[in-house]
Amino acid sequence: MASDRLTALDASFLHLEDASSHMHVAGVSIFAGEPPSYQELLAHIEGRLSLVPRFRQKLRFVPFGQGRPVWVDDPHFNLEYHVRSTALPPPGSEEQLKNLASRVFAQQLDRSKPLWEIWLVEGLAPDPNAAGGDGSGSAESQNGARFALLSKTHHALVDGVAGVDITAVLFDTAAEPQTPPGPGMPWQPRPEPTSMQLLGDALIERAIQPAEAARSARAAFRAPRRLVRHGIGSIGAMGALARTGLGASTSILNVDIGPHRRFDWVRTNLDDIKAIKNKLGGTVNDVVLAVVTGALRGFMQQRGEPVDGVTLKAMVPVSVRRENEYGMTGNRVAAMMASLPIYEVDPVERLRILSDELSGLKESGQAVGAEALTQLAGFAPPTVLAQASRLQARQRFFNLVVTNVPGPQMELYVLGRPLVDVFPLAPLARRQALCIAIMSYHGRLNFGLLGDFDAMSDLEVLAQGITDSIEELRAAAGLGRRRGRRAARRKAPVGARSNGANENGSGAS
Repeated sequence: MASDRLTALDASFLHLEDASSHMHVAGVSIFAGEPPSYQELLAHIEGRLSLVPRFRQKLRFVPFGQGRPVWVDDPHFNLEYHVRSTALPPPGSEEQLKNLASRVFAQQLDRSKPLWEIWLVEGLAPDPNAAGGDGSGSAESQNGARFALLSKTHHALVDGVAGVDITAVLFDTAAEPQTPPGPGMPWQPRPEPTSMQLLGDALIERAIQPAEAARSARAAFRAPRRLVRHGIGSIGAMGALARTGLGASTSILNVDIGPHRRFDWVRTNLDDIKAIKNKLGGTVNDVVLAVVTGALRGFMQQRGEPVDGVTLKAMVPVSVRRENEYGMTGNRVAAMMASLPIYEVDPVERLRILSDELSGLKESGQAVGAEALTQLAGFAPPTVLAQASRLQARQRFFNLVVTNVPGPQMELYVLGRPLVDVFPLAPLARRQALCIAIMSYHGRLNFGLLGDFDAMSDLEVLAQGITDSIEELRAAAGLGRRRGRRAARRKAPVGARSNGANENGSGAS
C-alpha cells in the first residue's frame, strides 16, 4: 500500500486546492482532419489504458487525516465519464473554442473518481490563416477540417514533463495507427481497502518513520556532496532558494481570484526564438522569459500602471526528473524564482539581464535546494504539510508562474489525424490571477495564458503583447518582420467573447 501513497509534493497540490484554485494541468490540442466518432475515440483510449494504470485509479483518504492519501483501483471506473463529447455552434471559431476551454478548465475534478478528463470537440472551423505564409498549417491547407481535444489531469497525478510522456501514450508517431500491447485479459480492479486498513497502514508507516526519515535525510544530503566540488553545499542551496523566494512586490496580478477562468493562446515558431537566441545570446528559456517580460510591461502600461523601477517575480518550475524516471507518474519538479525587469525599456537589455540572472540562479543551486526541501517534506505529518501548503499559497513569494515544457519535436497523430497545435495550461494558486505555460511541439512554441475571469478581463491584450514582444526582439536581432498571424494577431475588444457552445451529453456549465 505504501508504494501507492502520494508523495508530499503531490499531496500539497490537494491541500492547495479550494473553490477558487483548481490544481489541474490541462491543454487544448488541435488536429487536422475530420474528427473521429465518439465511440472510435473511446475504443482508442480504452486500448491504451493498460499503459497508464494510474488513469483507472482514484484517491482514498486516510481516516482522521493520519496519513497522505493513497491511489487505489476504482471498482466503478467508467471510461464514458472521463471521455466526453461536445461541439461548437457555427461558425466554430477559435474564440468559441477558447470560451469552451475556459469553462471546462474552471471546473474542479471529482476527487471520488480518477482525476482526469478528455473532451472531444467537433465543429471547429477551418483555419483562415493556414496558408498565411508563416510556414504553419500545411496539413490544414490540404484538408480544412479540424477538431480539438481538451484534456485535464490533476497536478497530484502528474507534473508537466511527465504529462508529456503520458499524453504521448495516446498518440502515434505515424499516420497509420499503431496497436499497443494489450494487457492479455480484461482489466480487473484490485480489492479496495477498507478505512481501517488505510488507517492501519498509515499508523505502521508512521511508526517506522524515524528510521525512514534518517535514511531519507542521508539520501537528501548525498547530492550536495557532489555540489561541494563546485563550492556549493546543501545549506547554501536552500539559502539561495529562500533568499530569492521572498519579497515579491504587490502587483495587479496578485488579487483575490474567483472560480471562473479566461484562457487564451499565442502561436509562435521555435525557429524564431532560436534565431533570436543565436543573434542576441542567452538560451531559449531566457528568450521566452524576455518575451513574457516585454508583454507584461506593455500590459501594465496599457492599464495605466507604473513600470519604472518595477520588478515582478516569476516562479519558474524546472524538472528534476532523472532520465530513468521519465514516463513515471507523480511530480519530480523544483522551482527557481526569476526577477523580471519590467522597468527595462530596451528589449536587448531585458534579455541580457535575464540571461545573467538565470545563469546565476542555476549556479546558486536553487533547484537543488528546492528538491532537498521537497524530499524532507515527505516526512512532515500530514496536518503540518497541509498548513505549510496553505501558508505558501497565502504568502507573496512570487507574482506569477511561467512554465516552459519541452514537447516532442516529431509530428504526432491520433487515429491517423495529425496534431497541429498544443496550448498548455497550468493552474492558478490563491491570489495569482495569471499563469503562463509554454510548450514546444514539432517546431512550434505555443503560449497558453490562464487568467482569472474578473481580474484578467483584458487577457487578449497580454496575448497580443507576447506577439509584439517577439517582433520587438526579432527587429532588434535584425531578423525582419514575420508575416502572417504570428505577427498580426487580431485584437478583440475587451469583454467581446461570447459564452455560447452547443454541448452534447456532457454539460460544461
